[in-house]
Amino acid sequence: MTRKMNHSPFLVSMFVVLAGMVLATSSPAADANDPRAQRWKAEGWSTTDFSKAAIDYSEILSGGPPKDGIPPIDKPKFAAQSDVSDIGDTEPVITVALNGLVRAYPVRVLMWHEIVNDQLGDTPVSVTYCPLCNSAIVFDRRLGSKVLDFGTTGKLRNSDLVMYDRQTESWWQQFMGEAIVGEMTGSKLKAIPARMESYAQFKQRHPGGQVLVPNNPGMRRYGFNPYQNYDKRDSPYPMFAIQGGLPTYINPMARVVAFEGGGKPQAVALKLLSEKKELAVDDIVLKWTQGQNSALEAGRIAEGKDVGNVTVQKRTDTGLEDIVYDVTFAFVVNAFHPELRIRQE
Repeated sequence: MTRKMNHSPFLVSMFVVLAGMVLATSSPAADANDPRAQRWKAEGWSTTDFSKAAIDYSEILSGGPPKDGIPPIDKPKFAAQSDVSDIGDTEPVITVALNGLVRAYPVRVLMWHEIVNDQLGDTPVSVTYCPLCNSAIVFDRRLGSKVLDFGTTGKLRNSDLVMYDRQTESWWQQFMGEAIVGEMTGSKLKAIPARMESYAQFKQRHPGGQVLVPNNPGMRRYGFNPYQNYDKRDSPYPMFAIQGGLPTYINPMARVVAFEGGGKPQAVALKLLSEKKELAVDDIVLKWTQGQNSALEAGRIAEGKDVGNVTVQKRTDTGLEDIVYDVTFAFVVNAFHPELRIRQE
């Protein structure tokens, strides 16, 4: 996300360097003596077990910042809606309802921190947002007997945030919720249903819900988008480093709704959903309504183009219930699920 205060030139330069790269397709060969692993150890990853990995180390690239250079929020501060006046009604927020508590995590804040380690009742969670993928996923931080908390590595894989847990310093792929390097390699976090919705929709659904506010309002340019014009459909930015290349049958920067249905990954183009307004995929119901800004177009998030609100719910005996979903870019789905054909009609 906030890879540097001036991101666009940095990303463009990386694009030039990486555009001609031939990315490794061989099976992972975790080697603690690999020059990359040795370099990472020197950067401050002395306790990460680089003898274990689920991917090839050539797939991991520096996003610019060092370890926790994009600082996660570990002691989140919340306010009542009546005390919050700086969020536009059409700005996106990540909404979590759990254990009788409802909280909104504005993207205007997550843009600059990427991870919020929080606790809703007796459930420890990490609310994550990767700007380069527009991927917003909430995880249960419990894994076996461990309660993990997460930070940012400053690394990327397929332009997606690579997180780390502070307990073992293993590295985790945000989009998949899986440990890809270190002691926890192969472990998977449980994702929790959440919505990316407009602030107005959140307030209407949950008038008593709490809102995340910055601990230090002057720490970052909250409300501003450091990736201006990133999600233009002819943008070259997804070329940052994508395993296996970009999809050719759909624009790499097209927004898509990714979810699981019928026991397998599914994806529907947002354009199709916005035209149909409602789609059914087996027992999953997807709906679209207007009124949410893109966080990644205009310099001010509140002025971004309207990309709409999405809900993804499963039919049950008692009605519809929210399931885990993500509104991300086509290049992301193609990179992590190359076998999946994104539905466009």
